[in-house]
Amino acid sequence: MQVCQANAARDVAAKVISPPSPVTTRSLSPAAMTLFSFAGAMLIAASSSAVTPLYRLYQASMHLTPFWITIVFASYVASLLTALLTVGGLSDFVGRRPVILAALLLNAAAMLLFAEARDVGQLILARAVQGLCVGIGTTAFGAAILDTNRSRGPLLNSVTAFLGMTAGALGAAALITFAPDPLHRVYDVLLGLTALMIALLWVMPESTSRKNGALASLRPHVSVPPQSRSILARLTPANIAAWSLGGLYLSLMPTVVASAMGVASPWVGGVVVSALMLTAATAVATFRDWPARRLILMGTSTLSLGVAVSMFGIQQQQVAALLAGTVIAGAGFGSTFSGTLRALLPTAGPHERAGLLSAFYLQSYLAFALPAVAAGLSVPVIGLSTAAYVYGAVIITLAIISLMALLFTNR
Repeated sequence: MQVCQANAARDVAAKVISPPSPVTTRSLSPAAMTLFSFAGAMLIAASSSAVTPLYRLYQASMHLTPFWITIVFASYVASLLTALLTVGGLSDFVGRRPVILAALLLNAAAMLLFAEARDVGQLILARAVQGLCVGIGTTAFGAAILDTNRSRGPLLNSVTAFLGMTAGALGAAALITFAPDPLHRVYDVLLGLTALMIALLWVMPESTSRKNGALASLRPHVSVPPQSRSILARLTPANIAAWSLGGLYLSLMPTVVASAMGVASPWVGGVVVSALMLTAATAVATFRDWPARRLILMGTSTLSLGVAVSMFGIQQQQVAALLAGTVIAGAGFGSTFSGTLRALLPTAGPHERAGLLSAFYLQSYLAFALPAVAAGLSVPVIGLSTAAYVYGAVIITLAIISLMALLFTNR
């Protein structure tokens, strides 16, 4: 991995020529920036997951097959990864606020594109713009949380994605079930919240100083501080298992519930996705005082058990079993994710946080996306149910490998 390193003499000169702007250049306190960044991270996560319950409506109105749903999902992930590789660490150089503004504007654009989408090409474009938003915003919001609340920052970063995706999936499912014209109403609500966040940003304090090297940082790279590399490498297998599970639920699970299990109500698919994310967030909060190694041990064991129960529910077409397995697996997802962040984030310095978060999320979203895309492309060949079973078996195998590795290695 390429590591972004600034020349020491240049940094000293830069500080003399352009003194860093103070952290609190506005009247509001850093705590306000913590709260704002927490809400902003939740908003972009909610916006990304709100599309999932709507896939069935898009399938009906645009005559989309699972293959095309996978292509739409792949466009989101490709643009997200591109953003992480290029501008993921930009806020370390230009400050958090400009990058957050760009992310919120992209989210607003994505909501408008979704609301006006009439065919699969426009849907792909909307999802790609959304991927850019998530790739840019996740690291900037996450780094701002760490800047302004070092003690609770890892915990807050652990729950934002889960809470946001829960709210997005549940909110969209509720609007589909109870509100008229959900293909527009869902995006109208999210667009309004995005506009509110843009207005609030103008009174938020900056949480980090600027430094030279912004243009150089745009070259595609992965920035992992030297002191963080060995920890990230040891955490990789568990992280891949956890995020692969998230990819299964956010890409294929609503279609599995509707097609393979014969459940007509879109509310059920949204509840299943939300149950995973809400349980994950609950696990993060409940076990917040546990050490990282213990969290990952529990997380990988419950992850494998929960996926096995979920696959049984799909095979038996029992929604109750699927939900039970989802809750168990969600606890594993949250515990694993929290443990990895808790072990990793404290190793980065102030101007390394966005870069490290970018590398971590790059790995996470690769695990989130590649298995899901492969499974979606295999559906025409092996069928939807078989693709889900193979996917689940891979997750279980990875989780067990991670569990065994942790049990038989030193702390």
